[in-house]
Amino acid sequence: MRRADRLFHIVQLIRGRRLTTAAFLAERLEVSERTVYRDVADLQHQGVPIEGEAGVGYRLGAGFELPPLMFSAGEARALVAATRLAQAWLDPAMARDAEQALGKILSILPRQTRAAAESLALYAPTFSVDPAIQQSLQTLREAVQLRRKVTIAYRDAADQSSQRNVRPLGCFFWGKVWTLAAWCESRNAFRSFRLDRMDAPQVQDAVFRDETGKTLADFLRQAGATSV
Repeated sequence: MRRADRLFHIVQLIRGRRLTTAAFLAERLEVSERTVYRDVADLQHQGVPIEGEAGVGYRLGAGFELPPLMFSAGEARALVAATRLAQAWLDPAMARDAEQALGKILSILPRQTRAAAESLALYAPTFSVDPAIQQSLQTLREAVQLRRKVTIAYRDAADQSSQRNVRPLGCFFWGKVWTLAAWCESRNAFRSFRLDRMDAPQVQDAVFRDETGKTLADFLRQAGATSV
């Protein structure tokens, strides 16, 4: 890779993350960390507002803009593949947004690159996806974004029914099933709920705030969280 290209990639990688370490940049660019330190110093000297320091991490200062990127044929095919796979399992609203976003990206590509991407022979049929689960996914995803509590009627693995009031924290896809990670106020503990075992969730007007020990970060740190 030419040094000019490497400098450009460094800026792109830093721009795409909250904090980027020299080790991460070195691995992605296949150079030494010493080379990264030198390149970042040169970019800073040229006026690129890279904040941070060696041994801590870097981030790009606000207000710095680069011209739009042009995707390679391989990158365009990867976007088509990712969108097709995601659309098969996303909720209807997000699937439409993904399709529209892909269309905007493809519209600016050269004709040959766009044709190569659209002709990709990789598909994800949706005939096996339950529309009710997709609708529940949309309801829960929006509740997570709005930070609204949800009431669900749930059947556990033993087919025992219960009604739960939960704080929805995130939706997780496990290859065949979606689960909702939540703080269950009915059990006063974290729980993972399978979407295919719940009836239509009801979003409440009540808005919840982060509380220590009840956040998504806390859920992820809790190894082997109990599933019900």
